[in-house]
Amino acid sequence: MKGMSLAAMLVSLACAASAQTKPTTTTPSPGSASVKTQLQSLHYGNVQDLRRGPDGQWTGRATQNGVEKQVTISRDGTVIAR
Repeated sequence: MKGMSLAAMLVSLACAASAQTKPTTTTPSPGSASVKTQLQSLHYGNVQDLRRGPDGQWTGRATQNGVEKQVTISRDGTVIAR
């Protein structure tokens, strides 16, 4: 019985530790593939660093006509490039 309690405690600690660690590699956010496809359909290339903000807007970098721009994609799909 004591061994079971110790095992359960170790599993709990391991789960808590793994929940607190951040992944070392960045993976695309869910939905970022469709945003990237939308930008590519508007003749943007080299789409990078897409991140979704708390307001639902996507931001990132993309190249259009050889010029790198900061892009913002609103929730309704409007693209703003600066």
